[in-house]
Amino acid sequence: MSTRVRSVIRVEGVVQGVGFRPFVYGLAVRLGLGGLVGNDERGVFIEVEGTPALVAEFTAALRTSPPPLATVERVSARAVPATGETRFAIARSTGGGTRRALVSPDVATCDDCLREMDDPADRRYGYAFVNCTNCGPRFTIVRDVPYDRPNTTMAGFAMCADCAREYHDPADRRFHAQPVCCPACGPRLRLLGRDGEPLAGDPVEEAVRLLRDGGVLAVKGLGGYHLATLASCESAVAALRARKHRQEKPFAVMVADLAVARLLCEVDEVEERLLTSGARPIVLLRGHEEAVSRVAPSVAPAATSPASAGTSVAAPAEASTVSSGAAGGLEDRWLGVMLPYTPLHHLLLRRLGEPVVLTSGNVSDEPIAYRDEDALARLRGVADAFLVHDRPIHTRTDDSVSRVLRGRELPLRRSRGYAPRPLPLALGLPRPVLACGAELKHTFCVARGTHAFVSHHIGDLENYETFRSFTEGVEHFLRLFDVVPEVVAHDLHPEYMSTKYALALEGAHLVGVQHHHAHIASCLADNGVTGPVIGVAFDGLGYGLDATLWGGEFLVADLVSFERAGHLATVPMPGGAAAVRQPWRMAAACLDVAYGGAVPEDLDVVRRNAASWDGVLALGRRGVNAPLTSSAGRLFDAVASVAGVRDVIGYEGQAAIEWERLADPVEKGYYGHRLTGSSPFVVHGADLVAAVAEDVRAGTEAGTVSARFHNTVARIVAEGCARVRETSGLSTVALSGGVFQNALLLVRAAALLEEDGFRVLTHERVPPNDGGISLGQAAVAAARDSQG
Repeated sequence: MSTRVRSVIRVEGVVQGVGFRPFVYGLAVRLGLGGLVGNDERGVFIEVEGTPALVAEFTAALRTSPPPLATVERVSARAVPATGETRFAIARSTGGGTRRALVSPDVATCDDCLREMDDPADRRYGYAFVNCTNCGPRFTIVRDVPYDRPNTTMAGFAMCADCAREYHDPADRRFHAQPVCCPACGPRLRLLGRDGEPLAGDPVEEAVRLLRDGGVLAVKGLGGYHLATLASCESAVAALRARKHRQEKPFAVMVADLAVARLLCEVDEVEERLLTSGARPIVLLRGHEEAVSRVAPSVAPAATSPASAGTSVAAPAEASTVSSGAAGGLEDRWLGVMLPYTPLHHLLLRRLGEPVVLTSGNVSDEPIAYRDEDALARLRGVADAFLVHDRPIHTRTDDSVSRVLRGRELPLRRSRGYAPRPLPLALGLPRPVLACGAELKHTFCVARGTHAFVSHHIGDLENYETFRSFTEGVEHFLRLFDVVPEVVAHDLHPEYMSTKYALALEGAHLVGVQHHHAHIASCLADNGVTGPVIGVAFDGLGYGLDATLWGGEFLVADLVSFERAGHLATVPMPGGAAAVRQPWRMAAACLDVAYGGAVPEDLDVVRRNAASWDGVLALGRRGVNAPLTSSAGRLFDAVASVAGVRDVIGYEGQAAIEWERLADPVEKGYYGHRLTGSSPFVVHGADLVAAVAEDVRAGTEAGTVSARFHNTVARIVAEGCARVRETSGLSTVALSGGVFQNALLLVRAAALLEEDGFRVLTHERVPPNDGGISLGQAAVAAARDSQG
């Protein structure tokens, strides 16, 4: 008779709400083992008993064959005396200790649930809330851990007998699926008019009718409300733009399936995997000719005249749709495309039969609406009707946005479907950390042990509602992950709301992290390395150690500290923040430097802005309301204005993005450039502005000029890194900052660096923009705390 053994096993990672207990139960029953499995505040606990060989096989399978949505980080086991138990059971969840369980992101509807939804004989036929252990809401409905129904917003829906039977049947796909429901006991749809009164008829059918008639529909999704219109209806899209006060930034499009996505855009293998992943982000795809007949021009407006202030070409950093600089149709431009990720989306898209615009349910730059009363109040002037349901959303979560560069995912906004999945830290934390992030594209980060929990996208901390979303989000994360931060990291900018929040906290050790150091540390943490590296941080603006505004930086950095090895030469920003909104001001300042005060009067940018030109030059020369900046982002703005792309922007980065899209992909030329001095060396960006101006005066095609400029900046990156290698001996380069969302620059700079023998690190799990700053702050705080 074989000797029986018993083992107590602890499984940690993303193992709650992903079907892990049913998987364990089925595995144990198949192997004929006795014992139990349950959830607690740390993850999953197991006791298993049987022959040594079978217990060993069971333990190995936990690591090698977990459910598809699970992430197993650690399996630990210890032997205890056997009891003779032969039955296996699922134990009641426990709580009360230090919480270490990890919360799963929301997951797109699985194929099994879709088959049920499409089956007229199934009791969930046409049901908009079908889900199981392999899919459905998670993060947006969880209030506390362990992840059990009473700790979610499903607590108010008592299971009917049929759902309860599934929930308690170990052989069923919905065994311990916390959001389990059906038409008899679960959430229900309603269609409301602008006044909030119910409208007659089937909610989905009437919603589809409204969309076909050119209306604007507010739809309650997983993490908040969206606004939808027919993507092919120009008048509907124009109405949505007018009502939402979003005249320029492009919209995202939802399509029914991958086949329709391929009709509109080119889709490679990596992009297909992203589109169909459980995260279901918006993916930026290159459009082709079929998009012209299926997508209205106003979805992604093209530039109609040089230096115009009311048109848009592209917005990869802003989560929607990207277009080229061409003034023609949608072909050969970039569209933000996503597939349905809830049953309701599938029902709408299938019955409608064509793509829809699906954009955040807000007005202008407000946070997305997610509470029903708030949505009805704020969106009444935008939507013609509201497709709502009675399942509360606990955490507001925007759609995520990604693109594919160099065969890898490059996140532009990490939110629904990704947050709060933890990111590993190469260095463990002696004490728990709260990193408060930056100001724009804001995220925060809570870190403990070796885990960094980067929040969902909060937005720009420019108004009370967004700031409140930040503070409420911090409280929720600290509660979910049972963290009392002993170290609080923050940006050095004294006027950032996130910095003020950090400085107001009591009882924690404060760690100020320079903005561009945080960018490079974010890239290091994203790649699981600690440095030192040569860091190239190109972005819009960040508070520098010398009280100027940095943004074109070459650093020697690790997670603890950095040195400034080189930078773009500083130029004034006439009017301060006004120079960000009006790129022609940066053009004036750079041209003034480049031409020694004798700017050629035949330049169109001078003529277009003649009424204010001399006054703006005077601001820059006197240094009155004209802070100095080394920003690469402002350099891009300046040349875009000189080239006639845009003098005034409607959203962050617009001029630079349109400038990129104009570039001729086959042009290999570049401009002369200077890197002078040492420790730090200086890159004379004004020379590039003058070179662009001379090409413009000579009548050179805009696409050629743009390509030459981008090629030159890529060469500056490579040459700057080569200089730093000579003195530091380092051969690894980390590229970070919002400017490296520019596909042309990133690809060409990385290629030149790799040709010169450098190892190049780019972002893959958090954005290179300020959405990744909080991770970098946490990594720096952890490294410094480890040193004592």
